[in-house]
Amino acid sequence: MNSLRGRELFSYLPVYYETSRVMLSDMDAKGSELDALYQALNSAADQFFVRTATWGLERWEMELGIPTDRNKPIEQRRAVLESKLRGAGTFSGALVKNVAEAYDGGTVEVSFQPEEWGFTVKFVDTLGIPPNLEDLKAAIEEIKPAHLAVAYAFRFYTYVELAASGLTYGDVAATGKTYGAIYNRGLK
Repeated sequence: MNSLRGRELFSYLPVYYETSRVMLSDMDAKGSELDALYQALNSAADQFFVRTATWGLERWEMELGIPTDRNKPIEQRRAVLESKLRGAGTFSGALVKNVAEAYDGGTVEVSFQPEEWGFTVKFVDTLGIPPNLEDLKAAIEEIKPAHLAVAYAFRFYTYVELAASGLTYGDVAATGKTYGAIYNRGLK
């Protein structure tokens, strides 16, 4: 018997059906249909949450007024939606941090420079430029007051860090990694 729920259904039958090929076949067929039903129900339930939605992302985007771009990876689309949901409320450093971390998935620091009428979003533990930076910039532009300027600070892998690892650039280059790949993503 191939069906998980078919085996469960079969276990409810009296013992004398254990040798019946007809009942075994019947429970397997019914169980396969139940397996498909449960899978469809679980898939539909996943669409109610941004972090698990797949085919329901388009509805979320429509509801939140975000243009749908099917060429973007699902994770980036989810990050845009989550950021939009997090971005409600009074503008503050905590709000910017919350929105930025939804896009990046790492730690972000926000510092304000009131004398310059601006603030800086610093990516602390992300190496290089995040892949969906343009989406993040658009989200921050939408939530920040118009009179404030925003700057972004990135962290890159340095020669000092490479030297501290005990390797030389030549050692790493022998693995096929380019300088740009190491600079933006580290040794991973």
